[in-house]
Amino acid sequence: MAEKSVNEISRDVRQIFQKGNDALTRENYDYAVDLLMQVLEKEPGFYEGRKALRLAQQRKAGGGGGFFKKAWSSASSSPLIAKGQLALRRDPAEALNIAEQILNSDPTSTAGHKLIAEAAVALDMPKTAVMSFDVLFKNNPKDKHTTIQYANVLAETNQAQLAERILMESSRLNPNDAELHQALKDLSARKTLHEGGYAAAETGQASYRDMLRNEQEAKSLEQANRVQKTEDQAQNLIEEYTARLKTEPNNVRLLRNIAELYTQKKKFDLALEYYEKITATEAGASDASIAAAIAQTKSRQFDYQIEQLDATAPDYTERVAQVNADKQAYRIAECQKRVDKNPTDLAIRYEMGVLYFNAGKVNEAMAEFQKAKNNPNKKLASMNYLAQCFAKKKMYPMAVNQFLEAIKEKQIFDEEKKDLVYNLGTVFEAMEKKKESIEQFEQIYAVDIGYKDVAAKVDKYYSEQ
Repeated sequence: MAEKSVNEISRDVRQIFQKGNDALTRENYDYAVDLLMQVLEKEPGFYEGRKALRLAQQRKAGGGGGFFKKAWSSASSSPLIAKGQLALRRDPAEALNIAEQILNSDPTSTAGHKLIAEAAVALDMPKTAVMSFDVLFKNNPKDKHTTIQYANVLAETNQAQLAERILMESSRLNPNDAELHQALKDLSARKTLHEGGYAAAETGQASYRDMLRNEQEAKSLEQANRVQKTEDQAQNLIEEYTARLKTEPNNVRLLRNIAELYTQKKKFDLALEYYEKITATEAGASDASIAAAIAQTKSRQFDYQIEQLDATAPDYTERVAQVNADKQAYRIAECQKRVDKNPTDLAIRYEMGVLYFNAGKVNEAMAEFQKAKNNPNKKLASMNYLAQCFAKKKMYPMAVNQFLEAIKEKQIFDEEKKDLVYNLGTVFEAMEKKKESIEQFEQIYAVDIGYKDVAAKVDKYYSEQ
């Protein structure tokens, strides 16, 4: 899940964010927390929103409130901590939400920040992870595991120098700790890999651009050099890590690094081979992030197959369709394995339903969405899909009832509600109920004239009157 800036979120969510900031400025911290929680439920990757929420939580807590308040916060958050740890394995985004509920009671909660850091790492949200690792590291700088994780996510947010300083200081205080020394070595290697030796040029210490009159030529040369350098360094790292595996055959970090490097080189079969080795270890067998990485790598392999096809070939369209069909079949089979392994995990049930729906397997999709809507975080989305399933089967009255039930639960006219209202309008269209249909489109027209084709539908209706 990519982290988002304020310009990348929907207008409706931006409006709620602004209201939350206004409440924070007015020192109405309870209301600010409530609004900003709504923002992050809709956009978990919105980094500025999470920063604002953290500030609201801290100001709401004030000076801390003394021993009894802290004791009460700890006791009240214990069930949430357990719930968050369970959610972390199946739905890291849900774990993030639960962790914020913990921090609403105690912004300094170590358990809450650990949960956010781990969920953010699983979701590939390094800036979010850094925000919590900052707290964890300051609270306990002697925790080696936290120190190494903190350094790794700092490097991912272009703070490699700070990461190196932290690891170097920790290594200095623990001169005989091999794991810290190796972490520092790995960090330095990754830093070189990502920067490609161009730090000097970027800071103005080098003048190779000035030696070339044509700036475009300079850019092309830089790109070619960078690609070649990165390829060579990736191969060197693979060879180094593979050599270390001879003495550390079950080192999950090494195996994962090799798999990621092979993915980078688009050698997907080799990458998958190393991921499978991780699943054969005790630590990797229960790691949900490895299963997700395998699925993502396999999907990228299918996409790469399409990239390799000759677009001028007469059977190009058919071959693309076949690869996409194979990809869809794989994703369904892979998700079914996770459903079989975790039959009560409603987040996976929802994912299974979406895959079935996109594959045109309406009955199978309905069965999954009927289960998934018992998950509070997936309820409305499941009802939306379930109503669309009824519509595909021409069970229009059932579709209408399902849409109306979902719409009733939406207090804010956000993107999700627009989608529900629009879909209800299209069902009324299919039922040839023009008046009821246009009433739905008018609701959207009044707040977002650019949404899909509502402007064309509403304008056409009134031009015919």
